[in-house]
Amino acid sequence: MFIDVAKIFIKAGDGGDGAVAFHREKYVAAGGPDGGDGGKGGNVLFQADSNLSTLADFRYKRKYTAQRGENGRGGRCSGKSAPDLVIKVPRGTLVKDADTGRVIADIWDSEPQLIAKGGRGGWGNTHFATPSRQTPRFAKPGLPGQAFNVSWS
Repeated sequence: MFIDVAKIFIKAGDGGDGAVAFHREKYVAAGGPDGGDGGKGGNVLFQADSNLSTLADFRYKRKYTAQRGENGRGGRCSGKSAPDLVIKVPRGTLVKDADTGRVIADIWDSEPQLIAKGGRGGWGNTHFATPSRQTPRFAKPGLPGQAFNVSWS
């Protein structure tokens, strides 16, 4: 069966949260803030594949979500960034936003095209230390990734 129109939901990964941690050492009474930053969420990329000729694969799986970035940890350890999600589509696919009808991308070459951008990771509590606030007990959460209802033909 030949299918030439598909509608799916894509969501890029959210950024990881920053960490609230404090430096601990044997003979240091007040170590100060030590929280690391969160990792970046994964992007959603579309790539043309000359071996595909129909959109039948998208008839059954209609939701694609990239991974979330890892949260920060103590010891100023940043979280890992999530890998990108690459969706293979037939060459010559025209990707549109299903809600507005705006054309997002025209996929002809085999180079991946960014469709939804992943969220940035949040800051750990080390970024919020100042001379007047030496022990911040808060961190910034990660930003959400972009989400679209996408249709193409």
